[in-house]
Amino acid sequence: MHASRSILVINPNSTQSMTDGLRPLVDSLHFKNTSHGFFTAPSGPKSINDENDAVESVKHCLPALQSILGEHDGFLVACYSKHPLVPLLKHESAVREGRKPVTGIFEASVSTSLQIIHPDERFGIVSTGKVWETILSEAVVDFLGTGSEASKRFAGVETTGLNATDLHHAPPEEVRQRMKGAVKRLLKKGKVGAICLGCAGMAGMDEMVREACTEELGDVEGSRVRVVDGVQAGVAWLEGAVRAEF
Repeated sequence: MHASRSILVINPNSTQSMTDGLRPLVDSLHFKNTSHGFFTAPSGPKSINDENDAVESVKHCLPALQSILGEHDGFLVACYSKHPLVPLLKHESAVREGRKPVTGIFEASVSTSLQIIHPDERFGIVSTGKVWETILSEAVVDFLGTGSEASKRFAGVETTGLNATDLHHAPPEEVRQRMKGAVKRLLKKGKVGAICLGCAGMAGMDEMVREACTEELGDVEGSRVRVVDGVQAGVAWLEGAVRAEF
């Protein structure tokens, strides 16, 4: 059947292999009647390691994206940050006039986590470099609202000390141990019901997170923790949004 909808997954860094790693995640959702395009920044930062990199990446992405916005029905910015490309795309005339939905993997994973955890549980984020502990903690409070009941359900951010490209080039056992260490530190912060993979480069690393959960909490409790991949959460939300007529 011909695809009737199209969602564009945007990798705002210039590492093609990172974009390629997102395809299996999207394909595994089996949204047969939706086509998924993939965009990689034509130049700019190879890895977005802080807010300055995020701002810089916009200069390399936006001009190339402007000419293809009319070809798609929804857009996912696949960078785990409060990425400026999300609000900027919403202001583009092709997006605004067509009322096309735009989200980032950060926003999608936080929203999904809040909906799947139980009232007495909290969610947390595992990310890359230490700089993201403050950046993402502030982004969550900003997104949910200071002092809101929702923000009280946020357990915090723990990091691996590896950047996005290190996740795929460092020795596999080192990556595994660092990922598991960050997860276990997060679980010690209270009753965590969901853990967000806080980097697009962590695609497919949910098995490491699950392993750490069962080691820390035991098989039964460890298997109850939900692992939220922002790319899958974002594509799933967009699938619903492009089907609906609000």
